[in-house]
Amino acid sequence: MEWLGEVSASGVLERRFDVEREGRTVPGLLWTPSAGGRGSGLVLLGHGASGHKRADYVVRLGRAFARRGMAAAAIDGPVHGDRRADRGADSRLTFLEFCQAWSSDPSMIDEMVADWRAALDALLDLGDVRGPVGWWGVSMGTIIGLPLLAAEARFHAAVLGLMGLTGPTRERFEVDAPRIACPLLFLVQWDDQIFPRQSSFELFDAFGLEDKRLYAHPGRHGELPEEAFALSEAFLSLRLAPETHR
Repeated sequence: MEWLGEVSASGVLERRFDVEREGRTVPGLLWTPSAGGRGSGLVLLGHGASGHKRADYVVRLGRAFARRGMAAAAIDGPVHGDRRADRGADSRLTFLEFCQAWSSDPSMIDEMVADWRAALDALLDLGDVRGPVGWWGVSMGTIIGLPLLAAEARFHAAVLGLMGLTGPTRERFEVDAPRIACPLLFLVQWDDQIFPRQSSFELFDAFGLEDKRLYAHPGRHGELPEEAFALSEAFLSLRLAPETHR
């Protein structure tokens, strides 16, 4: 892991890093309490298809978990952020390129799962970051996060959503969703124009879990309310708390 700068403000230390994996550079951000010490819990944050690791809601969640004494980390998606020459300045172009890759490149998901696992290994090797580990990712954060959760046994809780049992990864989701074993919160926008609610309900049904819950709110795809973020934060913080894992 290579550190590429840090900023400390309002009790939160933000550090930029790169992880190298088989010739691929994985660019990421890590948020931890700036007071030092080893907090408990690490939340990995997956951004959406038109964003990057510095998207406003990702940074807000990362800082919120750090203020709770936890760590949080995000990496750029397959054609996003610091993986691009323009650093993600044109969100529409980024979105289109992701959709093209999603529909035409069968290796994209597996490469991103491997990137996340390499980042997780590097983070847990640090002295100031430790598990248990959680996941938060909706829309593209579910497209990539769901297979990651199915492949990786180190997750203890997850938030997914804004996605349905549809699209290029439908068949993979049908296989991977029943394999997820950790408690799950699934977020749905009732008027989602990209992934209609029925396809979201079908995906929720595919998770073979007893400990799962669905939160639905009126609104379109990109209109998650603040209540959904607050609920996500509380859900993950509770399930990653030290007393939960004694």
